Amino acid sequence: MSGETLPGARCDAEERIVLHVDMDCFYASCERLREPELEGKPVVVGMGYEPGEGHGAVATASYEAREHGVDSAQPITGALNALPRAEDTELDADGDPIAPDIPAVGHYRPVDMAFYKEVSAQVKEILHDCADVVREVSIDEAYLDVTERTAWQTVGGGDDERRTLAEGYARHVKQRIDRDVGVTASVGVGPNMSVAKVASDYDKPNGLVVVRPDEVRSFLDPLDIEEVHGVGPVTARELREMGIDTAGDLAAAEPRLLGERFGERGRELHRRARGDDDRAVTPTGLPKSLSRESAFTKPTSETEAMREKVRALAADVAERARSRGALYRTIGIKVVQPPFEVNTRAMSLPGPVDDPGLVESVALKLLTEFDGDRVRKVGVRVSNLDFAESDQASLDGWEQAAGASTAPESAGGGTERDDPSGADARTSETDWPTLGDWANRVAGDTDDGGSTDSSDPVAEATDGQASLTEFE
Repeated sequence: MSGETLPGARCDAEERIVLHVDMDCFYASCERLREPELEGKPVVVGMGYEPGEGHGAVATASYEAREHGVDSAQPITGALNALPRAEDTELDADGDPIAPDIPAVGHYRPVDMAFYKEVSAQVKEILHDCADVVREVSIDEAYLDVTERTAWQTVGGGDDERRTLAEGYARHVKQRIDRDVGVTASVGVGPNMSVAKVASDYDKPNGLVVVRPDEVRSFLDPLDIEEVHGVGPVTARELREMGIDTAGDLAAAEPRLLGERFGERGRELHRRARGDDDRAVTPTGLPKSLSRESAFTKPTSETEAMREKVRALAADVAERARSRGALYRTIGIKVVQPPFEVNTRAMSLPGPVDDPGLVESVALKLLTEFDGDRVRKVGVRVSNLDFAESDQASLDGWEQAAGASTAPESAGGGTERDDPSGADARTSETDWPTLGDWANRVAGDTDDGGSTDSSDPVAEATDGQASLTEFE
């Protein structure tokens, strides 16, 4: 999709078109990828939590768990009181609690950040493929400037049935994430970042809300004050004390008074409530890997069918790398076995290269380990990317380097043999934040729920999920 514009789109749009993509209960969604039987059940992911224990705090709770009073940053002990653990409760054949006084049980899992990063990387690759400019805010959300890819132009039947091309493009992004990765996202579309952010929060989960430039004020004005981008619980309470209950009230307030009470932050919130936001979507770094995955209609053990799919994926990935001017130091594959056992293997090269034939040969070589196994999905990835204009490494010693070692890649070369989660599990315990720091950050009035943008006087907000990435 790189560089493409949907049919009928115009690239000379007077108004910017910004998408805010926010993954729904991302950590819980990742756990459901590994355990499909958790779909539709209350899932709680705990920071500092260990199976069978009662310490830690809730990093995220699925919407089913939230219905029983479980929220992010809540102590695990409180979550267990509201939603007993499934393994501690006697269940019937349908998995429902037998005790009449227990309405439901929860499925508790510890945070597995390495796995979540792996899934996030797959999502971010799609986002970078669908937009010329991507601003990654956290592990589970990003802004996309798609002004050059689509338009505010409307198509369709009568006034009630007409849709903007921008809506169709946003739906395309959502469907790619769902189809290629298996997790759901809510997407907001607007003429600027703050409107797109509010729109993505408006109809969660799995929402798609489009706010056209001429609809901004009518969309924002009725919203509760806490829905304004950047307003947290403490700020909302202070605004209500001033008689400001809705975004419309804030938009109509005297900027001078807001400035006296909140400083520049107050004036910025006033602009956001009016839908005024002239920030450009600025990129936050280049992708670290490029990959493609493809699932079989049903699991197969046919070696040639797997090899044929891997050849096609390898050619696609190599072409994507070349089109972006990226060299790569690592070539790998991903093999998913039923029900969702994820295996990754990778081989390190002596230096950065651009060699489609090598991508194919290495991927096929790695695939031989799974000959005869039943497989539901395969993927090919190039990583450790180098976008610098430098000479390629000499591959004179490639044959020796490729076959000389079976040590993990992090040890200096050879074949990477990952854990079943498919994540590069290299994060040590010392990389993690302390639970106290994390809980205090979420509980405070940073007006963001966990993630911040230091360049922005008003912090970002998240989907009721505590972001752990800023502590790493």
